[in-house]
Amino acid sequence: MAVAALTLELRIENAHSLKDRRQVVRSLKEKLKHGFNISVAELDEAVTWQSATIGVAAVSRSRDYLAGLMKQVEDAAVRISNDLGAQVSDSWWGYLEE
Repeated sequence: MAVAALTLELRIENAHSLKDRRQVVRSLKEKLKHGFNISVAELDEAVTWQSATIGVAAVSRSRDYLAGLMKQVEDAAVRISNDLGAQVSDSWWGYLEE
């Protein structure tokens, strides 16, 4: 069994308050959860209004499946973020050893 973890760094330029930031983060998390069979969580505290870190995790028997899934999730996150007025400034993923 393999576990893959994806980290997304977001820039939310249009956020002028903590409420604006929360709305973008919550919407992105919900859309990713409903679109894929994954776990999604916010990884950082709301230190600034214009940035956020999102973590994604998935489990499968196949590393190839997880590689494809993480690519699809990353592409969807970029698209959804752009629709929400944010952008993915950095992303990386890897396998966690069993």
